[in-house]
Amino acid sequence: MTIVVIGIIIFGTGIGFLSYFLFKSIFIPKRIESIHNLIKQGKVQTAIRAARSLINQDPRNADAHYMLGKAYLADNKSELALMEFKAVNQIGVFGPHIPENEFRQQIAQLFVKFNQIEEALKEYILLIKMEAYQADHYYWAGKLFAERNRSDMAMNYLRKAVELDPRHSKAHYELGLLLYREKRPVEAKAELEAALKLQGDNPQAYYILGKLQKEAHDYVAALLSFEKAQRDTDLKVKALVERGGCYMSMNAIDKAIPELERAIKAATDESSQETLYARYFLAMCYEKNRELDRAIEQWEKIYTKKPNFRDVAEKLSQYQEFRTDDKMKDYLTSGQNEFMEICKALVSQGMSLQVRDVTEFQHGCDIIAVEGDAAKWRNVRKLPRLIRFYRKPELIDDNAVRILMEQMKKLNMTRAVIVTSSGFTRSAQEFADSRPVELFNKDQLQDLLNKTDIYGNAKGS
Repeated sequence: MTIVVIGIIIFGTGIGFLSYFLFKSIFIPKRIESIHNLIKQGKVQTAIRAARSLINQDPRNADAHYMLGKAYLADNKSELALMEFKAVNQIGVFGPHIPENEFRQQIAQLFVKFNQIEEALKEYILLIKMEAYQADHYYWAGKLFAERNRSDMAMNYLRKAVELDPRHSKAHYELGLLLYREKRPVEAKAELEAALKLQGDNPQAYYILGKLQKEAHDYVAALLSFEKAQRDTDLKVKALVERGGCYMSMNAIDKAIPELERAIKAATDESSQETLYARYFLAMCYEKNRELDRAIEQWEKIYTKKPNFRDVAEKLSQYQEFRTDDKMKDYLTSGQNEFMEICKALVSQGMSLQVRDVTEFQHGCDIIAVEGDAAKWRNVRKLPRLIRFYRKPELIDDNAVRILMEQMKKLNMTRAVIVTSSGFTRSAQEFADSRPVELFNKDQLQDLLNKTDIYGNAKGS
């Protein structure tokens, strides 16, 4: 009897083991295959339910977790997919239904998507050990090291990527970007050009290449690169601002203005750095063209968003008289002929001198004048002096004073005056202190304007 019971127990145990073995080795794989087919057929919800059911029966079934993760990916539920893939990673069992290389690439990309850079990097380092011949693994490791500000490691991995696959355009781009940040322009330019030769639809590469060309003063090439960078809507405003900057550097102000106006029109955030710079450069263009009303309008818009942006507050203060002082406004904005008549009035009335000659130049004019009162001092030789008027926004530096001194020597003059609507640098003031050159800043110019009838002279001519 005892032998019979033992036999029954052994037989039952054997049947149990056999059933478990059949379930694990035949039925479960068939169910996994069935879930896989459901995903391929687009029956994602059915696949999700089937995978969950299987996990409820066997929580440590890596195949079921993997299939559920793939189903979530197909259903655009990346966060849930990552949770399932993490479970697979913890179980650590790979096989025919879970190709380890494919799995690690998928989970690495999910880590990247959710900005889990450290985890993604670990996966790509593992992939490099498994597939040392795959350039793409080195590319991703280099890119992620760059995001961690490990430029030394990033450089090594990216160089290895382009060594393994010279046609890997993304690796060339990332390497070019890294070299650009490392202030190695020649190497950066070569890598970016290689990237664009392999993949010509990379607006980011065109943008960085344009920056390098602009820094090298190759403005024509930079303009073309920034034009191509505009294809990316995220780069459009930046690229237009850079194009405006190129034209400004080329002194083509009339071409710069439309580019900057387009940048402002395309901007969606009035407080962004790109929009503020677009308005700032546009104001600079208007200021150079002496369209001060329009320049002030741009500075005011910048000031409302960011009062401490560059020298905007200083500019508004500098031109505050412009709104209340018509004489200063006319001095700054009138046409060249009218401007010269205003300067002649300032010399004859404000300085009590007789005008002998007037010569115009960009942003100003020169007047040669002598002392008046000819009847009283008939027998005294009248010494001419050179009076140089400026109406440009920049401070007058010592180099401008030196140039004036050279002009005085050529004209055989011993005294001169510089009058400006802005001011003078400290070096200009120190240089002029020991020389026969008087400096009239904005306040002194305003005093001259106040005691001069500029309209009788200017508008009557």
